[in-house]
Amino acid sequence: MPYVNIKITRENATAEQKARLIAGVTDLLKTVLGKNPATTVVVIDEVETDNWGIGGESVTVRRKKGM
Repeated sequence: MPYVNIKITRENATAEQKARLIAGVTDLLKTVLGKNPATTVVVIDEVETDNWGIGGESVTVRRKKGM
């Protein structure tokens, strides 16, 4: 049973976009590895930009700086 965890920053990803991610990852596992879609689990975690750091700074700060 494949388990895939996708982490993205919480920035207005729509339900349709998330559904496409779930379907696409499930199909990729079926196509590449022959995994059964019925037992493939995909979880999307949305993280606030204050809680996601890159290079010692939060994404919130980096975005304010235009990085």
